[in-house]
Amino acid sequence: MSKKFLTLDIGASSITLAEYEASGAQLTLLNYGTAALAAPIDSGDADTILSPAILEIVREKGIKPGKVAVSLSGQMVFPRFAAIPFVGSDEQKFDQMVRYEIEQNIPFPIDEMVCDRQILGETENGDKAVLIVAAKVDQVEAITNALVATGFSPEIVDVASLSVMNAIRAAAPDDGSCVVALDIGAKTTSLVISEGEKLYNRSIPVAGNTITKEIAQALGCTLEEADRIKREEAYVSLGGVTEDEDPMRDKVAKVCRAVMTRLHAELSRSINFYRSQQGGGTPVKLYLTGGTALLPHIGTFFGDSLQIDVELFNPFETIAVAPSIDASALETGAALLAPTAGLALHCAGAARYGINLLPQSILDARAEVKRIPFVAAAGVMFVAAAVCALLAVGHGKDVVESRLDAAEAKARELQDWKSRVDKAQKSAKEAEADAEALRALVMKRAAAGFRLNAVRMAIGEDLWIERWQGDSVTFRGWKDRVAAFAERAGKGQTAPEIVVSRLKSNPAVDPDSVKVVDMTAFGKDGCLEQFTVELKFK
Repeated sequence: MSKKFLTLDIGASSITLAEYEASGAQLTLLNYGTAALAAPIDSGDADTILSPAILEIVREKGIKPGKVAVSLSGQMVFPRFAAIPFVGSDEQKFDQMVRYEIEQNIPFPIDEMVCDRQILGETENGDKAVLIVAAKVDQVEAITNALVATGFSPEIVDVASLSVMNAIRAAAPDDGSCVVALDIGAKTTSLVISEGEKLYNRSIPVAGNTITKEIAQALGCTLEEADRIKREEAYVSLGGVTEDEDPMRDKVAKVCRAVMTRLHAELSRSINFYRSQQGGGTPVKLYLTGGTALLPHIGTFFGDSLQIDVELFNPFETIAVAPSIDASALETGAALLAPTAGLALHCAGAARYGINLLPQSILDARAEVKRIPFVAAAGVMFVAAAVCALLAVGHGKDVVESRLDAAEAKARELQDWKSRVDKAQKSAKEAEADAEALRALVMKRAAAGFRLNAVRMAIGEDLWIERWQGDSVTFRGWKDRVAAFAERAGKGQTAPEIVVSRLKSNPAVDPDSVKVVDMTAFGKDGCLEQFTVELKFK
């Protein structure tokens, strides 16, 4: 029997949502989509940033919300490796020792963290080699709450780098050799070294955004233009006396090589640390994943500098792909889908590393929901008993008619049953009314969240909501901030025109209803500007 899994990889600048199907031991990619994030998740309200991107993929790809496994980027987690003395079967004592390691090595109070651990094997001294992963509970809850708000139910919260290594280990022969995964994203590069039961993980702050900033500085252009050049023109220079005929491309290629040289230095330092501190071997292969790994000649650069085999990892050499998926698009998309492939393996129970940072608040809420069916079942049984009672009443009436001598006694019995039935019907109606009120409240709460999100996305951080009454919303902002807001949009529009345009483009808003009805400036020299917009939601 086949099972379907939804997987979501949350990066620094984009997300990837993918749907897989498991039939026996075979995984198949059914559908996937990517969407850019308006800002990094850790820079503000995850609901405001994450929800629109998820809904964009859902609308475009037709993926139905459901249970989902999520992977977090490297900068959000704190992986640690510890050797815990063997304590036999005393799990409680072992967990206490793990807790002590977390308290000593994680730079936040343990009550503010969500943690998980996995035993990797034994060290040469007979201790337990343990992988410990922690993340700030408020950041993880912000993400899981945003998923719930869009109709998804988070089941697994994994780490992207470990998901990538799970996909690599499932695709490559497990001969115990030392391999390296380098997931080069936008904000950070995640490094994972895997060798037998040994594992080493590190997050390096040199990645795609570093290249963008260096290009902008070298060419004297904006970050937006530098990012476009990086995507369309950039490649890693092979060094030596080679030069590009185009001076601009030559300069960009050398910038890319300089950044990759810094990343290579960090990679070499990490490998040396792994070999000296964990007794690891020499890596025999490097797998590249992530959006920046698509830079031309990057594999050649690392192959020459490390003198090992380098491969742009494609998980779909062993994972099947549905005929409906564009094979040409997947040639470049495969490097971005590696974390989702690892998540699908985790869901299917075929992953080597099984970390889950699902917050306790989600588990508690889920436990409360599970109690509801038992209450409903009890109500159904009660109503069924009432129905049976009614049937019994009918039978009693026949008996009364046939036995006149017991008519008085049976009449009293029927009256007693009637009172019980009336009481049961009244209770059932009250329960139904409470359930309807609760459903309406939940729907109203969800609608309010989407409406607030639509307005907040339109005004950014420079304006604020002064008053919201019915279909009328009044925005206010300091004069200089309002001017900066309009200037950043770069379309020659005023701030009210920009807000109206953004609201009209939001799928939750009726575009024909949006209009500015009032604009005011007040305070000394008009230092505060205010305008009111009327709008209706769908």
